[in-house]
Amino acid sequence: MDADEFRQRGKEMVDFIADYLTNIRTRRVFPNVKPGYMRPLIDNEAPRQGEPWDQIFNDIERVIMPGITHWQSPYMHAYFPALNSYPSMLGDMLANCLNQIGFTWASSPACTELETVVMDWLAKMIGLPDDFLHSRADTTGGGVIQTTASEATLVALLAARKEVIRRIQAQFPYLSPAEINGRLVAYCSDQAHSSVEKACLIGLVKLNLVPSDEKLRLRGNALRQAIAKDKENGLIPFYLCATLGTTGACAFDNLVELGAICERENIWIHVDAAYAGSAFICPEFRHFMDGVELTHSFAFNPSKWMMVHFDCTAMWVKTSAALHRAFNVDPLYLQHENAGVAIDYMHWQVPLSRRFRALKLWFVIRSFGIEGLQKHIRNGVRMGSIFESFVRADERFELPADRHLGLVVFRLKGENELTEQLLKEINSGGLIHCVPASIKGKYIIRFTVTATSTNIDDINRDWEIIQTTASKILRPLDSLTPQERRHKMKNLHDDFRMSLVLSNTPHSPCLINGSFAAILPLNTRHIYAMTHELSQRGLKNSLLPISTRRRTKNFSGHRTFSKQMSMDGYMINSNQQKYLIPITTASLPISRQGSLDSRIEEILENSTIETKEFLSKSPHSHDQINKMIPKIVKQ
Repeated sequence: MDADEFRQRGKEMVDFIADYLTNIRTRRVFPNVKPGYMRPLIDNEAPRQGEPWDQIFNDIERVIMPGITHWQSPYMHAYFPALNSYPSMLGDMLANCLNQIGFTWASSPACTELETVVMDWLAKMIGLPDDFLHSRADTTGGGVIQTTASEATLVALLAARKEVIRRIQAQFPYLSPAEINGRLVAYCSDQAHSSVEKACLIGLVKLNLVPSDEKLRLRGNALRQAIAKDKENGLIPFYLCATLGTTGACAFDNLVELGAICERENIWIHVDAAYAGSAFICPEFRHFMDGVELTHSFAFNPSKWMMVHFDCTAMWVKTSAALHRAFNVDPLYLQHENAGVAIDYMHWQVPLSRRFRALKLWFVIRSFGIEGLQKHIRNGVRMGSIFESFVRADERFELPADRHLGLVVFRLKGENELTEQLLKEINSGGLIHCVPASIKGKYIIRFTVTATSTNIDDINRDWEIIQTTASKILRPLDSLTPQERRHKMKNLHDDFRMSLVLSNTPHSPCLINGSFAAILPLNTRHIYAMTHELSQRGLKNSLLPISTRRRTKNFSGHRTFSKQMSMDGYMINSNQQKYLIPITTASLPISRQGSLDSRIEEILENSTIETKEFLSKSPHSHDQINKMIPKIVKQ
C-alpha cells in the first residue's frame, strides 16, 4: 500500500467508523456466538502472498463484527463506560503515525512535555491539590499517564513498599528487605476492585479486606480496628487503597476519616477513582473527594467516562522520588545530557516504553472544553437518575444500594436465583447488556449509563425490556404456595451456580496472604506455624522447595465450588455467618489463586517435628504471641 492508496483506504475506513457509530443502535449489543466461532472463518495458515485490501476490508463484517460486544451502544450497560470520541480517535491516528517510544525526555521531548502539561490541566480540572502538580516549584509531585487503573494501583503499592522498607532499614539495618516484606500488610474495602488483590500478589504482601459499612463505604473505625489487630499479630501496615466509586455500587470511601488514621500510622493512601474521577470535573460532585489532600497518589480513567478511548489512566503522586526509588534503572544506553533536569517517565512506571497517549487527551480537552465535558457527565448522571426512578416505581424491584452518578444497582425482590434468571434472559436476548455483582451476599444487576448518545428514549426502551422479562419470570410463581416456591428455587440451584456461590461465600474480614497466595482467617495460629516453618528453613540456610501447582483438596467434607471471582474463600455453614468457620489444625483448607508457592499446603498439612511441637505449645493470647515477634515489629 503506497501513500496514494493509503489516502483512499484511510477515507474509506473513516467512513466505515462514522457509519458504525451513527447506526450503532441497529446492531445487537451482545454477540450471539460461542467460544471458537472465529476459527472456521479464517485460514489455518497465514497467507504466503499479500492479499488485496478489499478482501481484508470485507472480512471486518464477516469475521470480526459477529463477535463484537458494542461498547459504544446506548444499550450497553455492563461494567463501566469505555467511551471514545472523534477527537480522541484522531489523536491516536496521529500518535500511531509518529510512533513515539517516549521512555525518556530525549527519546521524544514533545511526548514527555505535552504529558506534563496536560496532566496539570486535568489535575486542576478535577480539583486536585497543588501538591500533585508538575508546575509547582516547591514540590516533587506530578502526573503520569498509565495504561490502566490496575497498573496505577500496582505502581503505588510498589512505591509504598519501597518507602516502608527503606524507612525500616534505616532504623534496623540488619534486617533484609525480604524479612520486612514478609510482615507488610495492605488494606482496602471489601468492595474494592480485584486489582488491589492482584497488586498484593505481585508485591508479595498481605492484604486485609476491611468490612464496609451499611452504605458500602470504608470508614475510619473499621480501618483503625484492622490496623490494631494486625499490629498485635506482628504485621506492618503500609498501604491503603481507598476507592471513590466502587465497582459494585459506586460507593465512596471516607477519605477524611481514613486520611487522619493513615497519616498517624505512616501509611501510603492511594485513591482508585477509575470511573468516578471524570465526574469531579463537575464541582457539584467534588464533595466525594473531601480529604484528598491527605492522600499520596490518585488515579482515574479518562478512558472510561471522559471520551478518551482506551488506554488512558491519569495518575498523580505527591512525591515522584518514591516512584524513582521503586523503578529507577539507568543503563548507559538510556542516559542523556538532560537527565535530572527533564522528566524521564520510564522511572514512573513498570514498563520501559510508552505510547504518545497525551495527544488524544489533549485533543479531547481542547475540542470539548471543560464546559462540554461537564455537560456530557451531567447528562449521564441524569439518565441514571431517570432509570432509578423507574425501578423505584415498580414494587417488584428493589435498590440494594444508593445510586451515585450514572450507575444504578437493582434486583428482583426475593431469592438471588430470580435476579440471576432475569439477567440471563436479558443478556440472551442481545438487546441490552448488563453484568452482575454481589452486595453483602445479594445478587444484583448493575445498570450503567455508558454511551455518549444515550437519551430518554433509550432508557424507556431498556426499562420496558426489563419489565417484560421480569413479568415472564414472576408470573409462573404467583400461583405457588410458599413451600412450592422454595422447592422451585431449590431446584434452580443446578442452573444458577453463581447464586449458590454467593449464598455460601464468606465476606470480610479475611487476610489474603500474598506471600504465598493463600487466604487465611484472622486470629488463626496457623499463620504463625507457617511463619515459624519458613523462619526455621531460613536459619538453616535451606530453600523452600517449590512443586508444581495442585488443585486444592477438599478437607473435612466441606463442599467446594468452582467459581470465577476475584477472590476464593472458604464455604461457610448453612446459617451464612459473616466470619470464616473455625477449622482444626489437622485439616486446614487453603484456597488459593494457583500461583506462587504451592508448598504451603504441605507445610501446614505435613509439618516438621519442630513445627508440630510449636503448634502443640502455641500460645493462645496476643500477649504471648507478641513475645515471639521480632523487636522491630513491636517498635
